[in-house]
Amino acid sequence: MGYNIPLFNLNFDEAEEKAVVEVLKSKWISSGPKCAELEKTFADMLGVKYCLTVSNCTSALHLAMLCAGIEPGDEVIVPSLTFVATVNAVRYCGGIPVFCDITGKDNLCINPNKIEELITAKTKAVAVMHYGGFACDMDKICEIADRYNLKVIEDSCHGPTSEYKGKKLGTIGMAGCFSFFSNKNISTGEGGAIVTNDEAVFNKAKLLKSHGMTTMSYERSKGHSTSYDVVELGYNYRFNDILAGIGLAQLKKLENDIEKRVKIRELYNKKLDKRNLIIPFENYTEKSSLYIFPVVLADGDAQKRDKIRSYLAEKGIQTSIHYPPAHRFDIYKNTVRNPLPVTEYVADNEFTLPMFGALTEEEVNYICENVNEGLKLL
Repeated sequence: MGYNIPLFNLNFDEAEEKAVVEVLKSKWISSGPKCAELEKTFADMLGVKYCLTVSNCTSALHLAMLCAGIEPGDEVIVPSLTFVATVNAVRYCGGIPVFCDITGKDNLCINPNKIEELITAKTKAVAVMHYGGFACDMDKICEIADRYNLKVIEDSCHGPTSEYKGKKLGTIGMAGCFSFFSNKNISTGEGGAIVTNDEAVFNKAKLLKSHGMTTMSYERSKGHSTSYDVVELGYNYRFNDILAGIGLAQLKKLENDIEKRVKIRELYNKKLDKRNLIIPFENYTEKSSLYIFPVVLADGDAQKRDKIRSYLAEKGIQTSIHYPPAHRFDIYKNTVRNPLPVTEYVADNEFTLPMFGALTEEEVNYICENVNEGLKLL
């Protein structure tokens, strides 16, 4: 089915084309100077000491788990309402994901008041996901983590330059993980980054992302070394300069794009009929990347949610679900230890409306009119 209004639209133009051509003409297309430039630019933007570009956010999460020392049998507390990569990264290390409920129908981030109930002698870390670019309660989460000597890993794939009390998301815990997937705020097709203020974490992640080699090709090409050793069992999680060039072009557009999303969010908040619709994070006032615009039926079920999504599709409006909860997937459904009532309600009643900087006021009005009409049919 074709949609008149898609869920997301790439913010690409001649700048990205020029960036790719520039890299091709340089004849250095693997991980090299553009990756280094993107790492420095992104680190400066976040106000963090260290940044490593990697092949995707999933590899960033895996590296973060390894840097946190997650080993077979260790437990990591995770939200279920997240893309499954947050959870899979625990299993890559042989760890055990322990699912935690979210805060509420209007706050889709992990509930810090439920975290402490899940801690055992095997718990080694908490992985939070800043849903939609809106911050988790990092004060409470970090206080609990400090008391129990746990590492905090931030899945910040939705939140480049989003803030929590003036701090950029991804810079508060041990490490932050970002996505440059095609539908993210920063779009390079595939790719991601891991950031940290901890030099030891940076050094270990840098070593592990490229086969455990003591130097990479780009460093050797500059004469820093003529050989290398392999000192740990590493991975091939490298980024490349073609995508890094696109990423640099995207970073220049990021703040302007977020400003446009702020106005779109204001329109949605004003025009949507909230008598039977909850807008999560409606009163959130800190800076957010506004990656997506989720809404939740106030008194519904999966059948009603699917009915309104079908109605919107007939009107040419694409919607999505963020997310099918990880604990319902076959691979994880027999591992759930505790009830997740809020997660389950939201999973059955959430749908995501289009959100991208190029949306026009006319398009947002059309979306809201049809959502409001669709709600009357339920």
